[in-house]
Amino acid sequence: MSTTATPRTAPDARPGSGATGIDPRGPQVAAALTAVVLVAVLLLPPPADVVLLAAQAVLFGIGAVCGVQATPHAWVFRTFVRPRLAPPTEWEAPEPPRFAQAVGLTFAAVGLVAFLAGATVVGQVAVGAALVAALLNAVFAFCLGCEVYLLVRRITT
Repeated sequence: MSTTATPRTAPDARPGSGATGIDPRGPQVAAALTAVVLVAVLLLPPPADVVLLAAQAVLFGIGAVCGVQATPHAWVFRTFVRPRLAPPTEWEAPEPPRFAQAVGLTFAAVGLVAFLAGATVVGQVAVGAALVAALLNAVFAFCLGCEVYLLVRRITT
């Protein structure tokens, strides 16, 4: 799995087809799993909420540093979900979902610091914001972090 920012050839692309990137359904499945974790964070009492949020922050960190294709969620998608689906009709560049993972990591870190500092409401708001973004991706295939990435790219280039 590549840790560079350049798109890699899709693992099941036909030679010469030019398909690069990642299957966009993978991050959508990851967002659904993330949403479940974040709901649990909001429902569990301390310290279980902090431990679970820390675990989610680690997952966000892996996605931000190594790319979404290197996360345990991607393994679940490749192993259990993708074999049951038709090949994707298009590929997604890995950079926007990677940026979205960094945004998720930021919100998880804010939530963790807030919970540990006793600012429960601030922590819940941070987790809630990450949950909204995860649900948008999981339910509507709308990656808010990806859209922010693309907006920033348009403005800066």
